[in-house]
This record gives sequence, structure tokens and C-alpha cells, in this order.
Amino acid sequence: MMVPLALLVLAGLAAAVAPRVLTRSSWPEREPVLGLLVWQCVVVAVLLCCVLAMAFSAAAAWQVVRGHVFAPAPSGVEEAYGLGLGSYGPWAGALAVLLACGGAWTGAMLLREVYEARGRRRRRRAELRERAPRLPGEEPGDGDRLVVLEGEKPDAWWLPGGTPQLVVTTAALRRLKGRRLDALLEHEQGHARARHDWLMHCSSALAAGFPRVPVFAAFRDQVHTLVEMAADDVASKRYGRLTTALALVELNEDRGVFGPAPTPLAQVPHRVHRLLSAAPRLTVSRRLRMTAAAVLVMAVPLVVAFVPGLSALR
Repeated sequence: MMVPLALLVLAGLAAAVAPRVLTRSSWPEREPVLGLLVWQCVVVAVLLCCVLAMAFSAAAAWQVVRGHVFAPAPSGVEEAYGLGLGSYGPWAGALAVLLACGGAWTGAMLLREVYEARGRRRRRRAELRERAPRLPGEEPGDGDRLVVLEGEKPDAWWLPGGTPQLVVTTAALRRLKGRRLDALLEHEQGHARARHDWLMHCSSALAAGFPRVPVFAAFRDQVHTLVEMAADDVASKRYGRLTTALALVELNEDRGVFGPAPTPLAQVPHRVHRLLSAAPRLTVSRRLRMTAAAVLVMAVPLVVAFVPGLSALR
């Protein structure tokens, strides 16, 4: 059985088919948290296929690797895979090296993304210190979670890091009152509690490293959309859909996002419409079934990889 090839075919099918199925479905907008989980499971399954294919290819090409891979396996399991030297031809070593280079490239892209994100945070923190300096005699404290910044444009954002901070401009405080301001702050805190920044870093790194792989590009685009919807839901659960939608409108009405021309914030009108339309959530039983199916997607590569070994133990 050509296990490495079967795993690569499975990875290719998942990378090509899953984005088309998920992007054409409407349910992720009703359940953005579940949608994020499904996307992560699909991406993990694709990466797991590549890792397992690399391990079996390296085991077929080099005796040293095979000894480590099958060291804890009972007798007869190694023979079931037919990984004798030369049995897979000269492509086994080349494939293992190619997949290893892909893994190294993925790690390099993730490190670059994290490094650039930290650089952006340092620049923004330096800008905050310049625009909102401490008063004479004021000492930094652990409670400095909220920074009010003088600004003519209403805005608010969460600045992640070792000491995360919520930044709000004075224009946002003047425009948003009462529960609408609370909904905006709850939205940003929802991002922080769910650590959406790390999810966005991982998706951006995969898309930057492999721009021609459909699943990674779609994963990045969908993550950027679904994390905002998930944070909207966090705010709407506490302050209501109408209040959250009005807060989004008031915060973004001067940015041209509701006009005909596309802008970087073109998803805001769709988010407002989603909040106002109030589509019902999926039933609990359906959410459980979809969660189980997402977990099973990650188990498929393991089943493909271990079926020959388990068959040898009968």
C-alpha cells in the first residue's frame, strides 16, 4: 500500500474541495465560532497528511529513520507497510526532503509573521506613549488596560501583547454613548479573550508561505471575517443585536464603508445586516454533529496512516 501517496492525495482533495464547500455554505455566518473550528480542523488535517507522508517517505528511504518510526511497533507492523529499502523507488527520499522543506518554510513564515506583528505592536505602543504620555510622577501599573487617546476619528482597538491594552479615541467616546460604547468595548474584549490575534497570525503565515494552495488562502480570508462576527456575537449576547449594530454604524459611518466604493472595511455593512437580520442559530444537536464531523476530519489522516499496521495485528 502506498501510504505516503494516499496521504498526499487526501491532502490535495481536502485542500481543493474544502474551501469550495465551506465558502459556499451559509451556516458559518450563523455559527462563526463553529466555522472557525471547522476551518482549523481542515487545515490541521491537511498539515497532518503532509507530516505523516513525510515520516513514511523518510522511513522508506533511510533505515535510521525507519528504526525510530517503527521502534515501538510490534513485530509484523513494519512489514505490513512494505517499506524495505528500494521498495518505493528513488522518489521516497526526494519526497521526504521536499515535505521537510515545506515544513521548514511554514515555520519560517510563522516566525516572520510573529516578528512583523511584534514590530507593529512596538510601533503602535511607541505612538501611544507619544500621543498619550504619562503625567509627571505617574508610574506604570498592571491596571493600565484602557488608554484614552485624543483623536478626531472615532476608533477603538485591542493592542495584544504581554500587557494588552484597549485603546479608545475621544471621538469614539463622544459619539458612542451608554450601551453602544459598552458593546464596542465588549467586542474588542471578545477578540482578546479568544486570542484571535494568534489565529490570524497562523492563517496569514500559511497563506503567505503557500499562496497557491486554495485552502490556506481561503482560511486566511475566512478567519479575518469570522473572528469579527464571533466578536460581534459576544457583544450582542450581552447588549443586544440592535445596540451592537448601531455601534458599528456610528463608529464607521464617516469612513465611507456604506458607500458604493469598496474599502478595506467593506465587510462592515454585511456584519450590520447580519446582526439586524437575526438569523436563528443552529440547533444544539446539529452543532454537536458538525463538531464531531470536524474532529473526525482530523482523524481521517490517522486512519489512513495506521490501517496497514492495525491490519497486521489481527
